[in-house]
Formats: sequence, structure tokens, C-alpha cells
Amino acid sequence: MLVDAGLSLRELTRRLAAIGERPEDLDGVLLTHEHSDHVAGLAALARRYRIPVYGTGITLRALGWEDDPPPLETFQAGARLEIGDIQVDSFTIPHDAADPVGFCFRAEGVRIGVVTDLGYITDSIRFHVRGCEALLLESNHDLEMLKVGPYPWAVKQRVMGRTGHLSNEAACDFLERDLESSTLRLILGHLSEHNNHPEIVRLAAGQVLERRGLKTQLEVASQRRSSEVLRF
Repeated sequence: MLVDAGLSLRELTRRLAAIGERPEDLDGVLLTHEHSDHVAGLAALARRYRIPVYGTGITLRALGWEDDPPPLETFQAGARLEIGDIQVDSFTIPHDAADPVGFCFRAEGVRIGVVTDLGYITDSIRFHVRGCEALLLESNHDLEMLKVGPYPWAVKQRVMGRTGHLSNEAACDFLERDLESSTLRLILGHLSEHNNHPEIVRLAAGQVLERRGLKTQLEVASQRRSSEVLRF
């Protein structure tokens, strides 16, 4: 399964090849929401290889497929899907998209959460990511960098809002209060290129994990390269 397809078909193919995978072997693409940085390569990928696209009905309509749509599989936010031998739980997240969702995946006894593009962490999100051995969580911006950064004030307000993006501070608050010791791998991602820096994220999160005495392995994801393949 692929979650979102925001890169070009060429780049998606290159990154899949780097981990020994091929786009034609994908069983489906799961969509979190319809914003362009999550679907830019979707049409080319799905149409060329006739890969099923899974999304909520509202999200799929927001994409506006006009001609030659790929196979579409609709679900409601909060639904549980069975795709091959992978169990997928979806849940609503607070973001300024049509019907945004996060996902948790379970296979062979391992649970992995994917939660990005959210203004804050709801009780529902906390519930759904319990028991995850691995968690990808947004850590989008440093508040001070955002405030003095190049974005127009209206965009800054959007990013900082309740349906915007998760700040480093909010991500660290979750790590302090809610991250479970059973989470063996933590990947912080969706970093802003203008309003954040990987070392700021790494330092802040690392201090929380150390203070709590957690053995969780921390990684800060980059837009420019693939992260390490997780194996359990």
C-alpha cells in the first residue's frame, strides 16, 4: 500500500525502486486528503498501472476525476478496511481539507500509525495511535520561525490554526504526555522548508524522549530522500 502520491510518477518510481519495489505491484493508494502536495502524482500513477485509489467519498469527489478515472474504492472516515493481509483503520483529523483522515495499519501483529497534516491532536487520534510499534507524526513548524518567516500573515494564521499544521511544540507535548513506551520507532515528518529545521526537531524531541527515559528510536524524515525501511 502507498499512502498518498504527492511526488511525480518518475520520482515515486525511483523511490520505490530504491527499496526494491515496483509501482505495478502496489495493491492500492490510500489518500489522507486532496491537497496537491499529497496527490500531485496520483493521476499518472493510478491511471498508468490501474491501481485502486482508496479515499473517503468526499475526498474522491474533491479530486474531480473527469475522464478515465482509475479504480476507486470509497470508505467513510472511521471505517476499518481489509486490504490483502493488512488491516487499515481510518480516523478523522483536523485539517482544512474536504474530509482528511489518518491511518493505522496492522499486519503480522505489528501496528503502524501515519498522522500528518493536522492542527492539533484530538482525543480520537490519541486513542487510535495507542499500541503502535511505529508512528509517523507531523512536526511541521517552529512557532517563532513561522512568526518571523516569509509567509503572508493570512497563511501564518492558517498554519497555526486548529485546522492547520502541527508545530514542534505541539508534537513534543504529545510525546511528553501520550507517547507509549511500546512505540519502538518514531518518525517526525512533514517539516516546513521555510519555518523549521531538522536539527531543531531532533533536539526538541530527543530531549523529551531522554527525559522520559524512553528507548524509542527517533528519525526526522526529509522531503529529499527516502527514510530507512522499518523492519520488525
